[in-house]
Order: sequence, then structure tokens, then C-alpha cells
Amino acid sequence: MLTKLEINEKLPDIEIKYDEKLANYTYTKVGGSADFLAFPTDKTQLQAIVRLANATLTPFIVLGNASNLIVRDGGIRGLVILLEKMDAVRANGYVIEAQAGANLIKTTQLALANSLTGFEFACGIPGSIGGAVFMNAGAYGGEVANILSSVQVMDHTGEFSVISAEDLQFGYRKSLLQSEHYIAISAKFSLSAGDHQLIKAEMDRLTHLRELKQPLDYPSCGSVFKRPVGYFAGQLIQDANLQGHQIGGVQVSKKHAGFMINLGYGTAKDYEALIADVIKQVEQASGVRLEPEVRILGEETRDA
Repeated sequence: MLTKLEINEKLPDIEIKYDEKLANYTYTKVGGSADFLAFPTDKTQLQAIVRLANATLTPFIVLGNASNLIVRDGGIRGLVILLEKMDAVRANGYVIEAQAGANLIKTTQLALANSLTGFEFACGIPGSIGGAVFMNAGAYGGEVANILSSVQVMDHTGEFSVISAEDLQFGYRKSLLQSEHYIAISAKFSLSAGDHQLIKAEMDRLTHLRELKQPLDYPSCGSVFKRPVGYFAGQLIQDANLQGHQIGGVQVSKKHAGFMINLGYGTAKDYEALIADVIKQVEQASGVRLEPEVRILGEETRDA
């Protein structure tokens, strides 16, 4: 297992925090501590961290910006790597290249600034580029699979490779990155020339819809459930009279039933209990079993 001494000796130039509370970083504002929390600024630093973790038999997990996930109250043992400082984005002709930790919304703003169309659907998705590729993020009829040309990845031994979009086995909220446990390093998106004012108008429209429908004033993990075939998760939850249903400090949003919000005193245990209860009650009411879209990580309790 990795020690502070080894980190100080072998990774002196990388920001690493010890016993750091992950609730300070997650969009839900819940989650226990990570033994080690690392913030690489480029792929070379990331590679060095991963190889040291492997050499010391330290478990590790890589996160983008901790948006579409719930970290349990016991935290995560070993090493957590946050990519939020790997956030460079640039446009080159009709191609936008972004590092995995880049903010998805800000990347769509760069597309707008360069009058490139195709990325409008993502203008309100509060995730990272890596997370968006990992789960084939989508909204309002668009998805990452439609515009991605390739992604640079690293495997869990620290080796780099480039995978074309055609080989990523994209599906609804899934990709090859999940099944093969690849770590996204950067992605290239192929867009088209467009009219700046029309692109802006569409992004403004979608942003307005998001502000009208989503509970942006509270911490949340975003959309909790995958869309069942032939149904909408939010509507099923509404029909089961669960809008406003609450366990502990976590509530099914009164604004959009597909979201669960932290009222300020929620815990990961509350989130998990509410998710399980909603799944049970919706299935009883409709016969449809909801499947969580949000990732749930870590341990329920932390051993002394």
C-alpha cells in the first residue's frame, strides 16, 4: 500500500492530499474521505501516479469532475485521481480537442466561439469530457457518439493508445471505456461550420429549458436513472406519486422527478435508500424496473 513517504519521494511535483473528504468535490456534496487524492495536470503525471499505485499494490480510481456519481459515506480506500486540472481545450479547424478533465459546458462554449455546430446538445451537461465519453453522455436528441472522432486512453498499466469512435462500441450510456476499464486522456470531436447566431440561439434555448426543468439550486448527481425503453423515468416516478418523496436529507426533486437533491443535510446512505425505494415503488406501480444511471462508489463505513 502506498505511503506518504513514497509519494513525497517519487511524486514530488504532483498535488496530492491525504485523508481528504470527497464531499468537498462531489456534485452531491456527500462522500467520505479518500486515503490519497491526486490532481495530475497532464498525462505524464497521471501515468506516473498509476504506475506507482500498481507498483505498491494500491487500489486506484480515476474520476473526471465527480458529477454523475455518489461516493458512499465511508469514502474510498487507496488512491482517487481527479482529472479536473487536465482541462486544456483547443479548436483546430472543424475539430475540437479537449483533455479529459475539461468542463463539458465550457467546451461547448469554445465550439460556439468558433461557430462550430454539433455540440449544442451538451451545453447544459455539468460533466467532464472524459466522463461524457465514458458514458456516451447525451441530451435533447444528441449524444457524444455522434460527434466524437477519437479518444486517447490509458489502460490500468499506464500504456497509452488511441481508439476511433467506430471502435468504442457506443450504446445508450455506455462505451468500450466502461467494459475495458480504460481511462480517457483526451478526445477529438469533429464538428461542422455553422452560423454563430443560430448556434447561440439553440444553446440559449436548451439552457433555458434546463433552467426551467432542472433543480439547479441544489446539489445533485444529475439524472439518476437511465431512460427505460418506451418510457421516461421522471414520468414513471411522478405517476407513482413520489415527487417530493424524501429519505433523510435527500429528496426526489419537486421540479423534476428524475433528479434527487441534497437538502443540505443528506448523506450517501440517504441517496442509496431513496434510489432503492423509488425503484421498488415504481416497479410496484408500473411494472417497470428503473436502472440507475449514476455510479455509486466506495464503502458504506470506514474501518477504524
